[in-house]
Amino acid sequence: MINKPLNPTEPGAHSRWSSISLKEKFSAFAAAVVLTTALSAFLNLFMANFAFHGFGTILDDNAKCYRFQAAISQEAQAFNTYVRDKNEDTLKAYQLACDETSIALNAIPYSYETIGGDRYAKTWSIRNAYESYVSVRDKAASLESSSEDYVDSLYEAFGLQSYLSQYAGDLTALTLESGTSDYLQRLPVLRALPWCFLAFGAGLTWLVLRFTHLIRASVISPLEQLALLSRKIAKNDFSDPDLPARSDDEVGELVRAFNLMKRATASYITALQEKQEMAERLHQEELERVEMEKNLEATRLEMLKSQINPHFLFNTLNTIARMAQLEEAATTEKMITSLGSLFRYNLKTTESEVILARELRIVDDYLYIQQIRFGSRIQYRRRVEVDESSVLIPSFSLQPLVENAIIHGISKKEQGGMLHLHIWARRDQIILSVADSGAGMSRERLAELKAACGKRSTSKAGIGLGNIYKRLHMMYEDGELRIYSKENMGTIIQMRIPRKELGR
Repeated sequence: MINKPLNPTEPGAHSRWSSISLKEKFSAFAAAVVLTTALSAFLNLFMANFAFHGFGTILDDNAKCYRFQAAISQEAQAFNTYVRDKNEDTLKAYQLACDETSIALNAIPYSYETIGGDRYAKTWSIRNAYESYVSVRDKAASLESSSEDYVDSLYEAFGLQSYLSQYAGDLTALTLESGTSDYLQRLPVLRALPWCFLAFGAGLTWLVLRFTHLIRASVISPLEQLALLSRKIAKNDFSDPDLPARSDDEVGELVRAFNLMKRATASYITALQEKQEMAERLHQEELERVEMEKNLEATRLEMLKSQINPHFLFNTLNTIARMAQLEEAATTEKMITSLGSLFRYNLKTTESEVILARELRIVDDYLYIQQIRFGSRIQYRRRVEVDESSVLIPSFSLQPLVENAIIHGISKKEQGGMLHLHIWARRDQIILSVADSGAGMSRERLAELKAACGKRSTSKAGIGLGNIYKRLHMMYEDGELRIYSKENMGTIIQMRIPRKELGR
């Protein structure tokens, strides 16, 4: 016995629909959707091919004619420039313009069956005229201005250029006229097609909507009831009665299984909530422990600073500086003043970020002391391309890098070396570069140093460099510390931080 295909518009379709399985229901619905989609795609493809195939050819032909028209104009300009001033640049531009014109000419359609008699004749004239023009153009371009034939050849080339430009414009106009005629022929069909497709699409849409209504009544509505009850159970509300199972298909089986599982779910959710509360308490305790460790580290730092009496130290240095001034020891006075500035900055600066000018003053004080120590062995250059009075950088960041460059780089070479501090902006970043021409380091040592910075190991990276690396990555999401070095040639350390300015 052959089963009759289901038609949802027949009178007995509802009872038959209720008796079939979910697989058969969704197969019928999928078949209707696939049929509708396939027919719609076919009709759309037919309409698109009919509408755009001809128009694409028209637009492509117009574009090729316009390209040749522009190319011959550009070639004429390049030729005029080259014959007036012959050099490598004008020759290169002239040759490129000639190549473009040749390519554009060859791209123009040249089939009598495709483009018709008028356009074919015009294209034939252009091709023949261009061959004559090429020989005249090349001859004029090769002659020197002192040659007898120079002026005649030049004006002959100009005349052919004008002729080609005029014919290119005529060909473009013919192409536009041909495209317009083709469009007008297709226009009545294009106007009728949308209405035909609309009527056909309405019928297919009604069929899909009919199947959708049946699917909703027999499948989606029971599942929505299940979902509603599930949300209540998720809120620990088990007061609703069991759902009725009105069918014997898969949805009815699902409802009965759901009712059986509801009681067990109550105890399971209760246990799960208790477990979650315990996990939240543990997480909160972990956060408190981390915060306590951070506070302990800050306390240790403050205790370390408090071991030195800043007022006593500054007063003593000021007293020594005044004594040096009275004794007319200017160098000693300057060294003590610079040393006092260094101590004052290190002990009294609590901000995580300072303006660039403050860091640069500390670098100047530190370099003054080191230049007194090493003499002419240290040469210093500074190039600042940002507003140092407004740009913010991490405190205690430049002076440690300068100190590393002198101690580990320049001081290890008997003849000394150059220290170059360069600061500039690139888009939304500030780049601070400290470069030296000192001893540098081997590839192995450079790799070890980078690895130590990545692991934040101050024992191998050094306290100053390791501290700067950790602070950059803690303070800025996209902060970077880059190290470049080559043995016996020097080292470059770059800090890249987001651009921040005072008052913004």
